[in-house]
Amino acid sequence: MAAHVASETEVTATAGTTHQTAPRLGRSLLVGAVGFGLTSLCVFATVALAERWMYARLGLGGAYLAWTALFILLGGGALGTLTGGRWRLPKFYLLFGAAFFAYAVGWVGSYFALRGAAGEWVGSLVGTLLMGTVFAVGFGAARTALKLSAVLFAANSVGYFIGSALNDSLGGRAGMLLWGAAYGLGLGAGLGAVLHFAQSRRAGGSTAGRV
Repeated sequence: MAAHVASETEVTATAGTTHQTAPRLGRSLLVGAVGFGLTSLCVFATVALAERWMYARLGLGGAYLAWTALFILLGGGALGTLTGGRWRLPKFYLLFGAAFFAYAVGWVGSYFALRGAAGEWVGSLVGTLLMGTVFAVGFGAARTALKLSAVLFAANSVGYFIGSALNDSLGGRAGMLLWGAAYGLGLGAGLGAVLHFAQSRRAGGSTAGRV
């Protein structure tokens, strides 16, 4: 499936011109949700199994940097199958790394400044606004930054807060793992949609209606 997705983002020739087609929206949602869902599950597993150890060895800041690096390393590889042209793998890591790091800084900074539910909601808003802007600029579609950010905010918030509720209900390692899975599925679907829309915009919207 990944090979087929990648082929849809190749630069193709049509009537003597070349253009880059975006992967279909349905496929982008599926690959994004599953790929980033597995990524998030792996990262949250380190929280469930080794959170105290990481805090003791790396400190609070070091632990968050390590988790951010894991999200970038694993998530970039999964989502990179949805891109082509200028941002084909492995170069996609540069764009995704910048976008996710900006998101992490916005989220963590907002959370630790406000704490509680307010910090989580503001973190989701600020983090996804920064992430959406990086993607919009990277794909040459800066005017769509707010729209892409809105997609990411909705997807991130749904996944994060459903996961948080599951964790509060079950607790323990199982709750943390379910939180990771729900968060990854939600944000991953949003990331897949954003990669589709950003590349469709780049190609002149020729694939925006494809599902």
